[in-house]
Amino acid sequence: MKNNRSENYSRIKGWGVDADPENDPTYPMKLYSGDDHQRLNWKRPPQQPETVEVLHSNERPRVSAVFGTSIPPSGLSGVIRRQAFKYSESRFGHWLPLLLADRVNVVEGFLDDFRRGHIPNIFAEKGWKAAWKHNRKGVLMRLAVGTVLAAGTVALLLAKKARGRS
Repeated sequence: MKNNRSENYSRIKGWGVDADPENDPTYPMKLYSGDDHQRLNWKRPPQQPETVEVLHSNERPRVSAVFGTSIPPSGLSGVIRRQAFKYSESRFGHWLPLLLADRVNVVEGFLDDFRRGHIPNIFAEKGWKAAWKHNRKGVLMRLAVGTVLAAGTVALLLAKKARGRS
C-alpha cells in the first residue's frame, strides 16, 4: 500500500476551506487585520497578583496570568473543591466533586443568610415565579418527582428503622 500525502481530498465537503487566506470563511463575522498570523509572537501578560487562594489545574505548572476568582474557597465546599483539584481535569474525580461543591455552597449561602438575620426568598432566587408562568408543566413535574423521591426516602428510612427494632 502506497502512502501518498498529496492525495486529492477535494471530494470531502469543506476540506481545505481555510487553506486559502484570501478566502477566509469567517470573513462576515470578523474583519481580517493580518494580526492573526502574529499569534506566535505574543508576550505573556503580567501575572495578576494572587491576593486569595486560587485553585488551578494540576496539569498546569502555575496559575494563568489573569483569573477571575475573587472569593477564596471556604467551608465544606472549599474542602471539596481543594480535594477535586488534586485530580486531572479528565477524571470524574475532578468534575463530580466540583458539582457537589456548588450544591453545598448554595446551602452554605442559605445558612450564612440565616446567620446574618436575612431570610432568603428561595422561590424568587430560584426563578420559580417565571418558571410557573412560562413552564407550568415542568414545575409540576419537578414537584411531583421531588415528592415521590422524598416519600420514597422517608419510606425506606422508616422501613429500615422498623427492621432494626424487630
